Amino acid sequence: MGLESAHVSESSILPVRGRAVRPSGRHRRPVPSQLPPEAPALVLATLGDATGAVAELAALVQGDNPQIEVRLAGLGEDGKALTAELEAAARERPEDGVAAIVVPVLTGPHPVADRLIAMAVAASGASVTITDSLGPHPLLAEALHIRLAEKDLARADRMRLLNVSSPVDAVILATVGGEKAAAEAQPTAVLLASRLTLPVVVASLDSAPAVADAAERLRGIGAQRIALSPCAVGPEIDPGLASAAAAEIGAECADLLGAHGLIADLTARAYGSVLAED
Repeated sequence: MGLESAHVSESSILPVRGRAVRPSGRHRRPVPSQLPPEAPALVLATLGDATGAVAELAALVQGDNPQIEVRLAGLGEDGKALTAELEAAARERPEDGVAAIVVPVLTGPHPVADRLIAMAVAASGASVTITDSLGPHPLLAEALHIRLAEKDLARADRMRLLNVSSPVDAVILATVGGEKAAAEAQPTAVLLASRLTLPVVVASLDSAPAVADAAERLRGIGAQRIALSPCAVGPEIDPGLASAAAAEIGAECADLLGAHGLIADLTARAYGSVLAED
């Protein structure tokens, strides 16, 4: 059986679109062009020490949204840096107002980061809103598509011409953060599959479902050329983990999302959505 016919008959290999895991409209509202001086600070919370790609991402968010006070905090091992940023933001705002909106720099849930953020917010004693992670969202799928295209693992245009073959037969969307993160990445996989018109399956780099199992499923329907697309910004993943997983299954690997402009846009929209709910 050829890959094209297998793609139709083996529909279960594609992610199944289910009920949204996020409230409708989440992360879709842009930030108002004018904000009052007492508007909450946007605090980006990231695993690690808040350097490298995430610092570049914070600079992008600030440059695109000069009306927002943007702060960045690495969670480290105890979340104290985030606590300090929240306390500083609270000192600059009225006591009865929201001091900060914390946006986790993550594409999905992460048990360590989620715990540290909750601890830091509680320790600060400030009035704080914590947003959901950045995915799922069409802009996240678009950023993943771009990263694949940059490595010649996907066509740069969204719709493939029928007489031009794709660089790969299928894509594995690789997550970190455990089984919950993999489950919540399913809508993003659906969106990416729609963009690429290829099978896209979710696998986890640190739990089940394993990347090797996903590769076996795809090869079972005839996919020989497989690409691995890490659904991670950067700080939440061990360096080299995604490329090592790709090498193990004989696949090529896209770069991490890093300081991509679409990720900066998603971060600002997470902030804007909270403002719109008030």
